[in-house]
Amino acid sequence: MEIIKQAAMYIFGFKSYVMLPIIIFILALVFRIKLKTAIKSAFTIGIGFIGIFIVFDYFVAIITPVIQALIQKTGLHLNVLDAGWPPLAAITWSFGFAPLFIILIMAVNLILLLTRLTKTVNIDIWNYWHFIFTGALVYNATKNIFLSAVATAVISIITLKIADLSAPMVNKFSGMEGISIPTLSAAAYFPFGIIGNKIIDKIPFINKLDANPEKMKEKIGLAGEPMIIGFVIGIILGIIGGYDARKVSELAFGISAVIYILPKMADIVGTSLIPVSEGMKDFIKKHFPSIGKTYIALDVAVLVGFPSVVVTAILLMPIALILAFVLPGVQFIPLGDLVNIVGTVALVCTATKGNVIRSFLVGIPIIIIHLYTASNMAVMYTNLAAAVNYNLENYQGIFTSFLDGGNVIRVWLVKLFTGNNYALLLLPLFILMFFLTWKFAEKN
Repeated sequence: MEIIKQAAMYIFGFKSYVMLPIIIFILALVFRIKLKTAIKSAFTIGIGFIGIFIVFDYFVAIITPVIQALIQKTGLHLNVLDAGWPPLAAITWSFGFAPLFIILIMAVNLILLLTRLTKTVNIDIWNYWHFIFTGALVYNATKNIFLSAVATAVISIITLKIADLSAPMVNKFSGMEGISIPTLSAAAYFPFGIIGNKIIDKIPFINKLDANPEKMKEKIGLAGEPMIIGFVIGIILGIIGGYDARKVSELAFGISAVIYILPKMADIVGTSLIPVSEGMKDFIKKHFPSIGKTYIALDVAVLVGFPSVVVTAILLMPIALILAFVLPGVQFIPLGDLVNIVGTVALVCTATKGNVIRSFLVGIPIIIIHLYTASNMAVMYTNLAAAVNYNLENYQGIFTSFLDGGNVIRVWLVKLFTGNNYALLLLPLFILMFFLTWKFAEKN
């Protein structure tokens, strides 16, 4: 077991932009794609992801000081640390049964494919940690490996089904055919997006507003260009943060550049996947016709650069800080994970067809849920870290993670599998939510 664990940790130690091209290249060869095309696809998808991560890191670097300035202005000080998602991932790979659960997740995906209960081929192995972390939490609370394994399998199945349902809208929204997004941190909120969108359809006046950056530039010209919208948002954030003229202009141009460049990187990824996606379709049609249509799973990173996603996330960031300040019972400042709101709202924006106003309105209750669930789970996360001998550098207190730590589906399943009565009472509500998601997604 220890050897398997060390081998798995070594493999997962590679960056996704290194391992993903290798996986894509192997798949291309399996699907009988020409060698030259396979090599080109593998290299370009890696280059595309490197571009996405570089630009996103730059975005984090310019937006974090603004967030810190806003926090200083509020004078907000709370007793739990928002450590972001990295400690949760590190804790997951320190969990003793993680290697076995990787095999379990792959087996579940294969069984579902063969029985036509999913269309997603989940090659996004780096995000398996989202599922395994659920199992680790259940095991630490119950010491029952069977319950832990079932919880891991259940959350992976739920996520695969959401990925299937959202895939057609993802393909249309992104222009990338044959992909789906089974990243739990994004998939969990597709139901909120598609149900919320239907509710907004019934609200007079608001249902007529269509603030899609791509459509706005067609209607109002230069003022509607996504990069101009980003520039204006940067000026507003800089002024609120107390920046001088030089820093305000740097922030404004920086956000403008992020909104302009990220879609270009996503386009590189999408273009590189076309031969592999087509090859997979032909291969499955020939050798496994019973499976039917399939999607290649990709990280939500391929969606975070679209203008509506970036604009929605930037608008929600100060809202999250304000809500942490005014809502009773919130125990942390959402700093460590705040910029990753772009991933949380990606499938919400997909469900609203890029309408920033609708995505923003749906995003507010999502933020509130995260603030409370992440606060509630802080002690459990800290206890699990101690159980696997994981320590945060230069910090010994209670910690949480605003976004991944507050993931509503994971928290509900953990509570359900650990015998929480409130989670059991919420079971009909979640069943209804999944049913409505299926109904509305199939209609769309």
